Amino acid sequence: MMRIRDARWLVPALALAAATWAGAGRAQDPNAGQKVGAKVDGAVQDIKSGLRKAGDATREQFARTRTSVHNMGVESRVYGRIHWDKALVDASIDLSGGDEGVITLNGTVADAKAKARAVELARDTVGVTKVVDQLAVRPAASTTTTTP
Repeated sequence: MMRIRDARWLVPALALAAATWAGAGRAQDPNAGQKVGAKVDGAVQDIKSGLRKAGDATREQFARTRTSVHNMGVESRVYGRIHWDKALVDASIDLSGGDEGVITLNGTVADAKAKARAVELARDTVGVTKVVDQLAVRPAASTTTTTP
């Protein structure tokens, strides 16, 4: 049994084995190289086609999303901004949209700072032309102490 003790001999041995295998394949089928090339070309074309389809699908989905955002009403945009604002978590705000971007805010908020934040969010929303503020500030909880 022969052992390869030096790695220098490994690469030439593998190259000789590959050449022998390739030569045996050509002896059996002289068009083997062309067949392999055609299969590789077909695989490359399939990959390109798949990538093209994926790109088209991505562009189509992006266009649908963009259209959906553009079509979202002013009232929905204001609601989303107010609903997700952390400063307004405990607020009870109803809103209604009027003609041409007029938004009316109704309900109660914890304090004047929360009221100002709700009005600011509504006013700074794209498409809002006027904000009608009908928000009320919740009265502060009174603490009464009784002396015995």
